[in-house]
Amino acid sequence: MTTTSRDSAFQTAPKATAHTTTSMRDPRLDFFRGIAMFIILLAHTPGNAWTSWIPARWGFSDATEMFVFCSGMASAIAFGRTFDRAGLGLGTARVGFRIWQVYWAHIGMFFAIATMLAAIDQTGAYDKVYIGTLNLWKVFADPGPQLVGLFTLTYVPNYFDILPMYMVVLALMPLVGALSRVSLWLSAGVVVVLWLAAQERLLAAVGLDGLHLNLPAEPWSDRQWFFNPFGWQLVFFTGFALMRGWIPAPPINKVLLIVAAVIVIANVPLSNIGVRAVSREWFGLAFETNPVIEWRVANKGLIDKSDFGILRYVHFLALAYLGYALAGHKGARLMAHGTSLAARIWDNILPLIMKVGQQSLAVFIFSMVLARVNGFVLDNIGRDAMTWTIVNLTGFGLLILCAYGAGWFKSQPWRARA
Repeated sequence: MTTTSRDSAFQTAPKATAHTTTSMRDPRLDFFRGIAMFIILLAHTPGNAWTSWIPARWGFSDATEMFVFCSGMASAIAFGRTFDRAGLGLGTARVGFRIWQVYWAHIGMFFAIATMLAAIDQTGAYDKVYIGTLNLWKVFADPGPQLVGLFTLTYVPNYFDILPMYMVVLALMPLVGALSRVSLWLSAGVVVVLWLAAQERLLAAVGLDGLHLNLPAEPWSDRQWFFNPFGWQLVFFTGFALMRGWIPAPPINKVLLIVAAVIVIANVPLSNIGVRAVSREWFGLAFETNPVIEWRVANKGLIDKSDFGILRYVHFLALAYLGYALAGHKGARLMAHGTSLAARIWDNILPLIMKVGQQSLAVFIFSMVLARVNGFVLDNIGRDAMTWTIVNLTGFGLLILCAYGAGWFKSQPWRARA
């Protein structure tokens, strides 16, 4: 990092290469955001065996880190130019407008899913109470306080907690940008301090548990937001800083590749897959309890998903570096064309994945609704290899259709014809 002057951090006519290069879409960003959207659909579909193969089962980090990191990079592209061109005030206004859009997307998604589940329950044809699958009992039993909590974000059910976290992180962006006008080290320091304030177990270990920073998740208990925005902003602003050029892109070399690969592989025995694979007898050694479970319990703060534990961050950075290396310079390997059958298939699949990544908010909202539909369908047709394949592949196709539909509406073709 370097220290910037008050005038140079948000200059109206940026000269730095790092800023001018962010004016174009990055194919790697669209690709990895698209992959994250497909994984999120799988992860939120109840009783889906395909989730055994998503990254979350094999390491500490998962598609959430990918989504938030890529959102930070996308925000650097979308909002960084506004800060550069129009200044801090109008840049903040644009961020506020985006928060407004995400807020109503969050509210709309909640009512769409809650209404759909209630409609299924109203038929009386099923033994399962579907509003109970998302713990929405109080919403229907006593809607008044819950509606107030929903609109004030003091009621955040677990299934509906990613977008509220994203809104708070977006709200921090003007602050981080304003501090960067003084010094990039100052803005980085605030990001790190906020992350430290979100680490409940770390604070408790040093007798400062009363300083834990989070937000209330429901009015009838002391439960807090599952995705603590003050912890998760660390990975968001890592992506933001990389895309803005505040952090230089890491070099591709064998040493870093080996280190990243070792970190990823070392995570596997301690992952969810590791918990299942390791029993009380391991490599000829007998244990009274599962040693992996004991390690995870003893070190929960390091891998905690709610507060974004440090080992999740390390694991994600290792995965991101490997993905960065595999994609090649500016995504050259992703975009490489060939004459083989596999290359031709890839050339047809890649634009679909990238389109999903380009319309990530619309696709995310749709996928959260679709995941509950898919769960309902599986409840009725059964769960086996064939039904999982049909439902998941159909879901992928619907995400792609949603992305193209959203892109078509955003292009406002009626204006072009007029």
